[in-house]
Amino acid sequence: MRRAPTILHLDMDAFYASAEQAAKPSLRGKPVVVGGIGPRGVVSTASYEARVFGVRSAMPTAQARRLCPNAAYLTPRFTLYRRVSDQVMELLHALSPLVEPLSLDEAFVDLEAGGTEADTAAARAVGERLRRDIRRTTGLTGSVGLAGAKMLAKIASEQAKPDGLVVIEPGTERELLGPMTVRTLPGVGPATAETLRRAGIHTIAETAEAGEAELVRLLGKAHGTGLYAMALGRDERPVVAERDAKSISVEDTFDVDLTDRTRVRAEVTRLADRCVERLRAAGRSGRTVVIKVRNYDFSTLTRSETLRGPTDDPGVVREAAARLLDLVDTTGGVRLLGVGVTGLADFTQEDLFAQLATEKAAEEEAERERRVAAEAAREAADEPERPRRWLPGLDVIHEEHGAGWVQGSGVGRVTVRFEQPWSGPGRVRTFPVDDPALRPGEPLPLVGGPQSGGPTDPSTGPAQESPAQEGPAQKGADQGGSAQKAPAPQSSAPATLPNSVSARAASEPGTGPETESGAGMSSR
Repeated sequence: MRRAPTILHLDMDAFYASAEQAAKPSLRGKPVVVGGIGPRGVVSTASYEARVFGVRSAMPTAQARRLCPNAAYLTPRFTLYRRVSDQVMELLHALSPLVEPLSLDEAFVDLEAGGTEADTAAARAVGERLRRDIRRTTGLTGSVGLAGAKMLAKIASEQAKPDGLVVIEPGTERELLGPMTVRTLPGVGPATAETLRRAGIHTIAETAEAGEAELVRLLGKAHGTGLYAMALGRDERPVVAERDAKSISVEDTFDVDLTDRTRVRAEVTRLADRCVERLRAAGRSGRTVVIKVRNYDFSTLTRSETLRGPTDDPGVVREAAARLLDLVDTTGGVRLLGVGVTGLADFTQEDLFAQLATEKAAEEEAERERRVAAEAAREAADEPERPRRWLPGLDVIHEEHGAGWVQGSGVGRVTVRFEQPWSGPGRVRTFPVDDPALRPGEPLPLVGGPQSGGPTDPSTGPAQESPAQEGPAQKGADQGGSAQKAPAPQSSAPATLPNSVSARAASEPGTGPETESGAGMSSR
């Protein structure tokens, strides 16, 4: 534990949704939900306006639509999010060489390693300057927590949300943590919380009072000892510049359960290839291949096979995944498949059998490609080109009207709103889905546009709609775009904190924790 709050935790506010609101003037101040838009999609991020209705990250999109039917439901644009994340991380690296990214929108920073003086005033000044720089550079807002330990800095940033800064002075940890639920502590999930609840332990103060011996008895030595230390506010974990990945994996959820065994095998092969692409992009190899299968009844199982040595060979991973799939009964229907590689290493072990498998797979793939190409050529002569699938939220360009984004599509039509981050709300127009003048576009920068007088400021509130007739496709199957304005979140100051905890001015918006979804195998 440090004697000064020089560990900083930054968490961007409703990152994906805020980026979409900054990019789309017509959605500012309105409920926005980013995630999978299909019947089995999951919410990635909800704007604060959508959270008023109870929409949360990791919630099924179908449930979110019932809670907030008038929200704009948009497909994620990771190209934009990564671009903004790179800008934010560059600002963090300017503060210190020790930056530990946790995700695209979240990171720890060791301010002392960057030369910041070890006192509260200096740390606070750095935090406030960082918030101003993020707003100026990206047009978005982030919340900052400062403390003498990583766990406390993260708790502080959650207390600061949205768009605030909270400092936890060393020495006041137990006073602050005491009334909080045990779920606040890292590593306490539903199962651990239930075990503690049955023992009569609900808060962090009660966890500390239970004592180390009782926690070890309930949870085991490693978990119990670590939990007791954190309940006392002790967290000695350092900020590390690079986090070593333990596994690399991808997964897909299907709109309709897969019952055809041939289709299931083909999907596993495709996922294995994507997994190897990620493995090679990271410069790694892996020793253990894992498949994940979620059945029609939501039961989930995994199977794994450990190879003789680390590999990044797609043929080896494909064959291992196929062997594992043979051990699983999929006749009832499969709703999700995943393939992953664990036991990562920085080298590959040359293997004669792997080389033979690769050569055989290459020959089979070449033959398959020849057959597919021939079949495609025959079909192209007989069938017109199939129209593109226009997903809500994605960027488009029209030869006459310029840049815009898809509000919705259906019944052979696509509705587009033509606006840019630096413009006012734009007009809506509807086109046939196969309109030759309409093509996919690239995300525009959120700030510094040609007509921008300055950064896009999310705090300016909802913009006024320009008169326009909504196209008939706006209420199509993939409905997105302009929504009715949601009630503004009620301002509520955080629960009384110790005098040593400094929060933002009372005039700023209320607080509340938030999370970005993402766990387990992911194709994100």
